[in-house]
Amino acid sequence: MDAEASPRPSIASHLHRALAAVGGGWMHTARLALDIALPTLCVSCREPVHGEGVCAECWAKLSFIAPPFCPRLGIPFVYDPGPELLSMEAIANPPAYQRARAAVRYDDVARTLVHALKYQDRTDLAPAMGRWMARAGRELLDEADLMVPVPLHWRRGWSRRYNQSGALARSIERQSGVKIGSEVLRRVRPTQQQIGLSRSQRASNVQGAFKVATHRQSEIQGRRVVLIDDVLTSGATVDACARALLRAKAASVDVLVFARVVDTHKAPI
Repeated sequence: MDAEASPRPSIASHLHRALAAVGGGWMHTARLALDIALPTLCVSCREPVHGEGVCAECWAKLSFIAPPFCPRLGIPFVYDPGPELLSMEAIANPPAYQRARAAVRYDDVARTLVHALKYQDRTDLAPAMGRWMARAGRELLDEADLMVPVPLHWRRGWSRRYNQSGALARSIERQSGVKIGSEVLRRVRPTQQQIGLSRSQRASNVQGAFKVATHRQSEIQGRRVVLIDDVLTSGATVDACARALLRAKAASVDVLVFARVVDTHKAPI
């Protein structure tokens, strides 16, 4: 999902990335000195924090998604309606993908994490976010043959320098052992940002935007694929990706994201 732009990366994050290219004991000494001089700040509240960029107080504000939830869309239920009962949204508008799971609700802290990873070069956040995703999507990953990150168009990839979905997938690969199908799925035409578009406009915006190249289809045929993305809003982007993978004869497609939008004004069942 595309979101509005965020501030530029901090001086500390630039210096940490520069040190990552240096090896040996000197790097350890220099990193320690840098951490003392420029301590890592919580991406949400900007208080100094040790570790991966989220202080304990802001971590506690993250709304992790746990059962009961819709077995198809992963939308959390207010109460347990019983086994295998689908949400009204899943019944009224079933997606092309089989199941979707998310680690957290897309609230203020989750939004800050996503924007920092996507726009501020905070790739140091990907390991923690990926671990939470691997835990939330364990049932999907246990059955998967391949992970496929939602791709960026090459023009946007050039401006951002990396794909945040790919960074999350690499972290999940280390946790689960499920291999990544790099460059299997391509975004063959640029699309406008989805922010501000209606559900139908989002679907039209990404229609026909994704394709599996003919010479890569053998890597998809008969495989159980898990799509990886940062945020699920209407589901239009991952649905378009799933359709492209299914046209390439994937056995099934599931979706695993870091955060999903949950409309608290609508009853989940």
